[in-house]
Amino acid sequence: MKEKIVVFTGAGVSAESGLKTFRDMGGLWHEYRLEDVASPQAFKRDPATVLRFYNERRKDVLAAYPNAAHEAIARLEEKYWVVVITQNIDDLHERAGSSDVIHLHGELLKARSSADESRIYTLKGPLIEIGDLCELGSQLRPDVVWFGENVLHLDKAAQHFSEADKVLAIGTSLTVFPAAGLVDYAPPSAERVFVSPELQEVPRHYRFLQGTAVETVPALVEQWLSG
Repeated sequence: MKEKIVVFTGAGVSAESGLKTFRDMGGLWHEYRLEDVASPQAFKRDPATVLRFYNERRKDVLAAYPNAAHEAIARLEEKYWVVVITQNIDDLHERAGSSDVIHLHGELLKARSSADESRIYTLKGPLIEIGDLCELGSQLRPDVVWFGENVLHLDKAAQHFSEADKVLAIGTSLTVFPAAGLVDYAPPSAERVFVSPELQEVPRHYRFLQGTAVETVPALVEQWLSG
C-alpha cells in the first residue's frame, strides 16, 4: 500500500500565481472592509455588493495558472497516496493535476442556494448575478465559507492528518482556526515539514523550510519521489 502524504495549503501557495490574499488587500476592498463583503449579514444587507466582490475574485482565479508548487504537489501522486487539504477557494490544485482535494473554505467556482446549502452548482461563467436562482426560487450565493460560518469537512480532514505518513504544510500562517489546528493531528511517526517565506512559530515536531512555495516545494518533492 502506498504511503500517504497530506498536503495542507494556504493562501501563500496561490499568491505565487498572482492571486491576492486578504492580507495583501490590507483588509479593504475599494471602500469596504472585507468583513462587510464576506459574511452572511453582509449578503443579507447588500447582496449585489457581495456578489460583485466575489465575481472579481472569480475572474482573477479564471485568469490565473497553477505554479510550480501546485504542479510539484500533483507529481507526488506518481509514488504516494496524496490528499490535498486546502484553505484556498480556487481550483489551481485541481488544474495542476491533484486528484483528491478537500476545500475547507469552499470553492469559488461553485454557487449554492441561499435556502438549502446542499444545493451546489458548478458555474459555467465568472458571474453570479442578482436574480440567479436555485430551483427553490432562492438567490444563488458563492459556495464559500464566510466569516461566522462553519469550516467544511473538518472531521474528514482531521482523519486524513491522523493517518499520514508525511505531512507538508505550505503557505499558511496557522492563524485561522479551527483549520490551523489540523496540523496537530499528524502522528508522531510522520515526517512533518512546514514551508513559509517568513520566520514564524512552527508547529511542534515540524521541520521548517524557509522560502516561498515555488522556491522550496519542487526540490522537496523530487527528494521524496527519489527517496
